[in-house]
Amino acid sequence: MVMVARWEARADLVVLGSGVAGLTAALRAQRLGLRVLVVTKAAVGDGNTRWAQGGVAVVLEGEHDAGDSVDRHIADTLTAGVGLCDEDAVAAIIAGGPAAVARLRGLGARFDARDGLLARTREGGHSAFRVIHAGGDATGAEVERALVDTAGARGLPVLERHIAVDTLRTPLGAVAGVTVLDPDGVPGVLRAPAVLIATGGLGQLYQATSNPEVATGDGLALALRAGALAADVEFVQFHPTVLYVPGARGRCPLVTEAVRGEGAVLVDGAGAPVMRGVHPLGDLAPRDVVSAAITRRMAAAPGGVDDHVFLDATGIAGFATRFPTVHAACRAAGVDPVRDPIPVAPAAHFACGGVATDTAGRTEVRGLYAAGEVARTGLHGANRLASNSLLEGLVVGERAAEAVAADLATGLLADPRHGRAPERGLAGVVERDALQRVMIRYAAIGRDAEGLAVAGSVLALSTVDTPLWTHEAIEDAALTLVAGALLTAAARRTESRGCHVRTDFPERDDPGWRRSQLVRLSPSGHPVLADPVLLEGAA
Repeated sequence: MVMVARWEARADLVVLGSGVAGLTAALRAQRLGLRVLVVTKAAVGDGNTRWAQGGVAVVLEGEHDAGDSVDRHIADTLTAGVGLCDEDAVAAIIAGGPAAVARLRGLGARFDARDGLLARTREGGHSAFRVIHAGGDATGAEVERALVDTAGARGLPVLERHIAVDTLRTPLGAVAGVTVLDPDGVPGVLRAPAVLIATGGLGQLYQATSNPEVATGDGLALALRAGALAADVEFVQFHPTVLYVPGARGRCPLVTEAVRGEGAVLVDGAGAPVMRGVHPLGDLAPRDVVSAAITRRMAAAPGGVDDHVFLDATGIAGFATRFPTVHAACRAAGVDPVRDPIPVAPAAHFACGGVATDTAGRTEVRGLYAAGEVARTGLHGANRLASNSLLEGLVVGERAAEAVAADLATGLLADPRHGRAPERGLAGVVERDALQRVMIRYAAIGRDAEGLAVAGSVLALSTVDTPLWTHEAIEDAALTLVAGALLTAAARRTESRGCHVRTDFPERDDPGWRRSQLVRLSPSGHPVLADPVLLEGAA
């Protein structure tokens, strides 16, 4: 039942994913003289990047609030990450932001301007107006447009509607390419001494998410199967405000945090402010704080409403011009945000953890790199600061390409002719609808030991060995594997920190848990903790 390749291609670097991190890396690698091949499982512009509304968080020379600085941006990021950020990684990535934005603008990206300078807004967790945006609330779409247009102009080779199945490995364990399925399910082999995973997040683990249908955790699963470590996978950020539509499933329209940055207020079903007395920043508190507060308020069912709250943006002048994407989504759902409060609820939004890498995208597996949301560089810690994700993709995507070029030049990478596909024809799969229902019920906001155990049991009892012969089977196998990794880490972390909220351990435990957890696959292919676990009660 092992898949037999029917076609083959070669490159110096295979990039999996065509979002901000993947295309930034691919374009940089191409300019460095590498033969690059981009693989994306939808159309080149269909990834998660284009759905990013808020903007890029960056402190630009001569275009920032009085008193704002790169150091203040770093401090805000560390505060949002609640003790789990890698301080050196935070400093390096944020310091690289201005140059990365300048390069992006050089590729033709157009950001909104005001009085001759770039317009800036403020989002949750930021102490200053430092988020630059495009098209009002369509920043990701503009970033993706500029990158896709540049890729086309430069003749960057892209395999659309292809999905990666597994890495090729040498006898010494180095990555030397990937196996893929083409749009018709025909298997092929891409041989390359370097593979960069830039496949985005895992929002489709949950019933409600801001992520598109392609966000199925493929890259994280691929990396784990290749022998890489993952870190901080228990920290999944739920965006506080996606548009609530009764019975909606899958991707829900995002109501960008910038709406609150412009003065909108969260209120419950009885009209009472949700964030009053919860946090000094009120409606602009970090996302984990706001999402948890909304969840608590919904549980109390004020005014008889227990599945959403409202975002009152009726006081924002020119709403339709400033937030055209949000305005259009609301009107499509029968809501007029100019006159009526917008019904909203939290939904899975961003994976703070992922494949463990350095700030140049290197993993511990030779030849394997990762960048963007799929990677855990140490920037986000236990909770991502708003609008740091596009910044990370721009900075680390560029550095990953440079790392690949350097590693190739110094002879560190393997000869792809020695790469072999693993002899695994089957993978465990849980039916997607059942998986999503279990994860939203037991592993979203507010987890406890009993619920996590139930979720683990459901996965164990429902998993069916399935051949990876279709795109759907590959995605469902990835979701199943990633769910197991998340549940393993969440069950072990007996505290509440950032976007990991344990109702049975509601307090933060710095002496015992101010550290990240590492996850790997056991020889039998199951997620297990790879880091030493402190003895209970030990410092």
